[in-house]
Amino acid sequence: MAQALLIVGINHRTAPVEVRERLAFRDEEMAPALSRLKLVAPSVSEAALISTCNRVEMIAVAEHSEAAGNELIGFLAAERRVEPQLFAPAIYRLEGREAVRHLFRVGTSLDSMVVGEPQILGQLKDAYVRAAEAGTVGIVLHRAFHRAFSAAKKVRERTLIGHGTVSVSSAAINLAKQIFDSFEKKTVLLMGAGEMAEATARQLMRLGVESLLITNRTFDRAVAIARALGGTAVPFDSFRPYLKIADVVIGSMTANRPMLAREDIETLLPERKYRPMFLIDLGVPRNFHAGLNQLDNVYLYDIDDFAAVTDDTREEREREAQKAEAIVEIELETFWRWLSGLELVPAIKDIRANIERLREAELRRHRAWLAALPEDQRSHIEALSRGIINKILHQILSELRRNNGVVEGIYAADVARRLLGGELTAEELRSAAARIRAGDDEPED
Repeated sequence: MAQALLIVGINHRTAPVEVRERLAFRDEEMAPALSRLKLVAPSVSEAALISTCNRVEMIAVAEHSEAAGNELIGFLAAERRVEPQLFAPAIYRLEGREAVRHLFRVGTSLDSMVVGEPQILGQLKDAYVRAAEAGTVGIVLHRAFHRAFSAAKKVRERTLIGHGTVSVSSAAINLAKQIFDSFEKKTVLLMGAGEMAEATARQLMRLGVESLLITNRTFDRAVAIARALGGTAVPFDSFRPYLKIADVVIGSMTANRPMLAREDIETLLPERKYRPMFLIDLGVPRNFHAGLNQLDNVYLYDIDDFAAVTDDTREEREREAQKAEAIVEIELETFWRWLSGLELVPAIKDIRANIERLREAELRRHRAWLAALPEDQRSHIEALSRGIINKILHQILSELRRNNGVVEGIYAADVARRLLGGELTAEELRSAAARIRAGDDEPED
């Protein structure tokens, strides 16, 4: 296939959080990075970037997938200033149908750490928007992402995959219950305004937490969350004194380095009389230094730790996941038929043009006696000739579309084009592909 989908990336199954955080992109970094990609990856015609706590993936369209894959890996290494050897063992490459299937499974949460979690669809939509802003989305990725959104919607409507889902926030609460007998008289400090962190704080409030403190770089955002949850906003530049009264600290800030180091907590422990502290690190990159877990009565859990938490509804959701997989396969086939049809578009255009040239040439050959006819008769002959070629075209194009995407169909298109006196040059084919990527003459499903 001339234009193939390609995915290069790492996720929670192939790489631990300490590797994923080295490749993670902040929200505001994605569109500029994609703009730079156009300058360093000549094999890539379209691209999008997904960066969440569980995955960093490049989704691309390219004619030469091997070269494009190498360019994407080099791009990730250069952008994050890491050696490719750091993540080479964790990298996966998916091409063609497997790449499309993976994208659809990501959007439907079938590839998530917690199957059925709802956040990934929003993250996928954000990735599409940023790629569109960077100008790296063409006709193929536009259709692929929207098919992924469609698959996710159908899975939500037709299955119970999200029913009773244990989210990362719920998993964190379950771990906290193993440390604290009760949450009464406990203080929670929420650092950051991430969706998962806010959900965790809400659940803790329902369990009877005495006080909730919220800090964020944007103080207005902290105030808004505090107002919604019945907590107290704390300015970001003065949150550290409150650590000595915090029993649970939830981190979900965007940061290039840990916001809390070992010494930040170690010096507070005597003042706390070594009462237990539970640290929930939802950030990628991580918000809390891993060494905190070595302190007495300090319990630190990061995003990877929550994958091991089991729940009573897992078996039910796995049954529903089988239904979701079937929906993904149907959406995959629909998209694949469309994508395969792109190869026929240049041939169809050329066949139409060649038949029209034959018709016009024949009319010119008889222009002398045609000119002697009354205008209405000339119009009838013109209409008759158009009617004949339209019937011929309909027969040819119907057969081609019936074989849409099949090797025999593409071969038949080339034969028809040659028989009608036309053959596109390589340059003309590239030009036609460019028009298709720009959205000209997009085939219907």
